[in-house]
Amino acid sequence: MRKLLTVTMAAVLLLLALGPAARAGDARFWPVGEPGGRPKVVRAWAPPASPYAPGHRGVDLAAPIDAPVRAVAGGRVSFAGEVAGRGVLSITLPRTGGPPLRTTYEPVTALVRRGAKVRAGEVVGTVQLPTGHCPPAARSCLHWGLRRGAVYLDPLSLLGPSALHGRPSRLLPVWGWAWLWT
Repeated sequence: MRKLLTVTMAAVLLLLALGPAARAGDARFWPVGEPGGRPKVVRAWAPPASPYAPGHRGVDLAAPIDAPVRAVAGGRVSFAGEVAGRGVLSITLPRTGGPPLRTTYEPVTALVRRGAKVRAGEVVGTVQLPTGHCPPAARSCLHWGLRRGAVYLDPLSLLGPSALHGRPSRLLPVWGWAWLWT
């Protein structure tokens, strides 16, 4: 019983330490760019000091017009339509706590409808014409956001180490834990 409790506690602590990435499936896919590649971040996440303060509530990724947009993690399409003249696509990620995490992509032409279930890496839309949101360094870009309820989070936190750094994860030995499996 003690071993089972210790193993369970270790697993819970590991999930908490990994943050939303582990609970969202440790995403391996960037929303744009070549599969296995890493697009250029042209504008980083800059959280506002308060709900109505200025800031950047997502990241902007360089992407040409008509580039395919992939779901970073599997989930259900919660919105696919226009907001203020630009296409927006939101995907709710199941089993990510309460309220669940939700990723948002814009400006996009959605290739999926509200209510559709999508897999991680599935093409869900294409980048639309620029709408003036992209910084001068990029002619066109994809704005990628992440929210839990009304709280904006850094969408890069969804990506696993191999997607962020472009190299596979490495397992390291853990000394002194052999008694857990005996």
